[in-house]
Amino acid sequence: MNIGQSLVLGVVEGLTEFLPVSSTGHLTIVESMLGLKVDDKGVTAFTAVIQAGAIAAVILYFFKDFWRLVRGVFRGLGSAEGRQSADWRFAWYIIAGSVPIVVIALAAKSAIEGPLRNLWVVGAALIVWSPVLVYAERRARQDRGEDTVSLKDALVIGTVQCVALVPGVSRSGATISAGLMLGLDRVAATRMAFFLSVPALTGAAIIELPNALNESVGTAPLIVGTITSFFVAYASVAWLLRFVAHHSIAWFVPYRVVVGLAVFAVLTVKLAT
Repeated sequence: MNIGQSLVLGVVEGLTEFLPVSSTGHLTIVESMLGLKVDDKGVTAFTAVIQAGAIAAVILYFFKDFWRLVRGVFRGLGSAEGRQSADWRFAWYIIAGSVPIVVIALAAKSAIEGPLRNLWVVGAALIVWSPVLVYAERRARQDRGEDTVSLKDALVIGTVQCVALVPGVSRSGATISAGLMLGLDRVAATRMAFFLSVPALTGAAIIELPNALNESVGTAPLIVGTITSFFVAYASVAWLLRFVAHHSIAWFVPYRVVVGLAVFAVLTVKLAT
């Protein structure tokens, strides 16, 4: 992989990681367009590692929130009074909500990195999951804020997040949809998607870093891709929060369907020639 390819993939990762359009799906499409083998171990590892840039962007954007949660955990560890705080509870909700995707990702690692990393799956998932976004918006009551999030909510949202291990579904799309169907308002559901992304993406990046280096992806492309994804993801996070405050996530459905159909069309033409 050269620097130019890593730069392009960094932009795609940062732009799509937190939008409900599937970053892995888009990376798979662009990797194919760049002539890369999408199910190659090195390419798959590179995709996971550059997510570290997006993670850093979320942590920086929500630094006050994360710092508050970290302090809440330490206070809780030090006193019974601290364990009564909302920050203590919310921090553990995020940890608990991250357990399902860790378990499923490790159990299905070979399938995720192999059979599921193909454009037919991406195209199908982009289209099939789109009605879920529409349904979630239509069913949404949006009468609950972030302060009402419970352990049950975190576990449900975290479990639904596992569906996004299929490229094309979208991790943010899955978690925001789940939050909406649980009655959370759109901003609260989106913030939950951001908070839950940190443990999930961090774990994936740490696990895949040795593979990325061993498969000769190259240190320079990894650095370029990660830094690029950080800057683009930071802007993407800021934009998405403003967008969901006044717009439905169903706005992304036409785009998802068009891309999915385009993928099918290209693949069909290739089969016919």
